[in-house]
Amino acid sequence: MSKSSRPTAQKRAKEKARQEKQQQKEARRLQSKERKTDVGLRGGEEDPDIAGIRLGPQPLPPEWDSVAKSNEEKK
Repeated sequence: MSKSSRPTAQKRAKEKARQEKQQQKEARRLQSKERKTDVGLRGGEEDPDIAGIRLGPQPLPPEWDSVAKSNEEKK
């Protein structure tokens, strides 16, 4: 009782499709990587989200000055 057709042709087609898909994924990854490096910060530029931040405790913003003074008076 043998099979009516050999599955090797199907296997070959499936494997070829898998390899093509992997190549497309790799090309997409490389494009994404290149795009990220092109958009990244250039030398000497500072990230605007963290501009002016120093190490250690940060000073309170002006709107919090009155709260801090009232807490110091209670002590």
